[in-house]
Amino acid sequence: MSLKLTLLIIVGAIGLIVITTYFLRKGRIPEKYALLWYTMAIILLLVSIFPDFFTWFATKLGFSPMSTFVIALFIVIILLLIMALTVMIAGQKKKTTMLIQEVSILKEKINKHE
Repeated sequence: MSLKLTLLIIVGAIGLIVITTYFLRKGRIPEKYALLWYTMAIILLLVSIFPDFFTWFATKLGFSPMSTFVIALFIVIILLLIMALTVMIAGQKKKTTMLIQEVSILKEKINKHE
């Protein structure tokens, strides 16, 4: 891997850590999703620092160029993030339905007393 690419990956990983920390401190993302982004940044740092190990590992898994391995890794991480968000949305929908039912019951009780 060239020096330019290594430096670019390191700068990108550090940028990802800074952005994730900013959003985490502002309360815009929960800690469990921040951990996922921190994991991605650490993987990027490891790939840039130890490219030979990851090249060996990628070839053992059947990936010919290293870039396809990195892209596959990112796709897996993004799919995990999508799955987590889907579970969260389903839970929110369930809570919303329960709240609507409770409000309807309370309105009915109020209407009966009037």
